[in-house]
Amino acid sequence: MGSVAPDTALPHLWQKPAAQDLLDCLEELRIEPPVWNLKVSRAEILKEQSQIFAAHDKREIISFLSSIIKSSLSWIDNYDKQEEIWNEASKRLSERCGRTAMGEITRKWPFEDPSYGTFSLTIREPPLTGDSLGLKTWGSSYVLAQLLPRFASGPLAHLLTDNTDSPSRPIEVLELGSGTGLLGLAAAASWQADVVLTDLPNIMPNLAYNADLNRKTIELHGGRIDTAPLTWGGEDDEVDARFRTTNHYKLIIVADPLYDDDHPALLAGTISDQLSLSSDSRVLVMVPQRDETTKGLLATLRAEMQQQRSPLICEEENIVAGEDDWGDNGDDDDSKQVGFWWGIFRRDTAP
Repeated sequence: MGSVAPDTALPHLWQKPAAQDLLDCLEELRIEPPVWNLKVSRAEILKEQSQIFAAHDKREIISFLSSIIKSSLSWIDNYDKQEEIWNEASKRLSERCGRTAMGEITRKWPFEDPSYGTFSLTIREPPLTGDSLGLKTWGSSYVLAQLLPRFASGPLAHLLTDNTDSPSRPIEVLELGSGTGLLGLAAAASWQADVVLTDLPNIMPNLAYNADLNRKTIELHGGRIDTAPLTWGGEDDEVDARFRTTNHYKLIIVADPLYDDDHPALLAGTISDQLSLSSDSRVLVMVPQRDETTKGLLATLRAEMQQQRSPLICEEENIVAGEDDWGDNGDDDDSKQVGFWWGIFRRDTAP
């Protein structure tokens, strides 16, 4: 992310600045989408961004960008350069109008832990259209991804580090509602596991793209990945053939899966269908507690899990503090502080 020096005025179009001068200025006005973690908060990142761009009033920048978009740029005799300038000005304007106004973005998400060293995942997020929430990387995916080593050495150790059944073969993990893929990709790399990432058919092209983009990084860390469509409660053409063989996976992971009233029942049914009937199989779920609605959806999910043919009960749970960017205005206010509930479910083997 560049910055315009405090003593540098924005170019005046009446002075007919050179094409490259305009492009350089537009590059300096770029706002990168924030990436935060458990060490550096989203609020701190946004504060740093606001300090960088304090050289010019926001209204002055928006006016400058608008003037470029409206201008014919007639003094620039290269049409390709004109198009590039208009496109860049439009991008800079959209970056200041919230996530839903932005076009395609790409973010790098860093990971660091003594168990696996360091790596970063590059995630593409297409423009948000309609209700395609799976095209955005939500904060919960990153929060849970950073906690994966703790689960590997703790409540999931019997599956991830004490795999006595087949010590030379990585465990197969199923992720439901993968979205852009951040959590599943991180699980493959940090757990050295085989992970199948799934989502709705319309989400799959971007999910497959991100999987291919990060495949080399994951394989260097001992993991493997695959992608496949899996619509909860869907018809045959919405579900990959591999999932017709039920109760295969000993470990299922899912983050931020509940948005509608029918999601808890659909998710619980899919988990019940895909989770192994073995007593050591587990499900790791994270649900942000944004408001009373999400808390109610979680309560419904827990009830639905217990009502499955082979009931699923929560054996361990906790809430971790974190930050979310569910809102669209980009303000660093207290509403972005969210409690992220996580729970580990198992089959109820009681007679």
